[in-house]
Amino acid sequence: MSSSSIGDSVTVLGLGPMGRALAGAFLDAGLRTTVWNRTPGRDRELVGRGALGARTAEEAVAASGLTVVCVRDYDAADAVLRPEPVTTALKGRTVVNLCADTPARARDTAEWAAGHGVRYLDGAIMTPTDTIGTPAAVFLYSGPAELYQEHLPVLRTFGGTHTHLGEEIGRAAAHDVALLDVFWTAMAGWAHAVAVARAEGITARELAPYAQGIAAILPAQFEETAAEADAGTFSGEAYPITSAAVTMTHIVHTSEAHGIDAAVMRAAEGQARRVIGRGRGADGFIRVVEELAGKEERGEKEQPVR
Repeated sequence: MSSSSIGDSVTVLGLGPMGRALAGAFLDAGLRTTVWNRTPGRDRELVGRGALGARTAEEAVAASGLTVVCVRDYDAADAVLRPEPVTTALKGRTVVNLCADTPARARDTAEWAAGHGVRYLDGAIMTPTDTIGTPAAVFLYSGPAELYQEHLPVLRTFGGTHTHLGEEIGRAAAHDVALLDVFWTAMAGWAHAVAVARAEGITARELAPYAQGIAAILPAQFEETAAEADAGTFSGEAYPITSAAVTMTHIVHTSEAHGIDAAVMRAAEGQARRVIGRGRGADGFIRVVEELAGKEERGEKEQPVR
């Protein structure tokens, strides 16, 4: 298969909102774009803009040297890519998988691809649909560096920043899962805060500006505690975990007084109190990383990450 250039043809499998945005970015860049979706009809607007609508997934992947997959998860991707006619058509071609799933599934798909002569990059989209084609888009990739560099000129038509995280194929998915963990636990915290505030007669709109102030504190906290977690220091000089546990108790008591489920905060409080119970009360909250990983229970000594 010849090296990619901006003039090559491309295929997009999966035409949900994100898949349509990716295909639209290819069209905007003037690329010959073939599209396919399991549910018929989702390609109408793209075909109207000049895309080629394939009748089958086999026909779609055969049309291009590069296929971008953007479906619900790897079960859905497997259902499209692994049937024999499609697998045969993909031999010698490149698949960039931008579905969201686990690092283990990324490794499994890469093993399948290698066994069938399919060139494979795994990736993750870290920003919403409306960022595609703009400087705000963020894409992460893992897999063979040479393959990434070969197709980067085409991938850049999605806009934003593109980062290769290394050749270990699971690294993009691992970043995706960890970062979505930050997002969804934050959103769960916001939803819980709104429930508590409303129970006390405070509207969500009244609370939002102050919540944004809390969010503005977090980047510096991430940077500082990341360094501590990697070094194994866990300083609690500014704010020990004992103080954190007290505030968590206040949240639990206020929530439950209003009949609001406090299970998530009770879990966080429990982690903090287990750390305190192991004689680590002078440490900062990020010490719970070791508790979550089971290192405290096993008595392992932390080693700096090099």
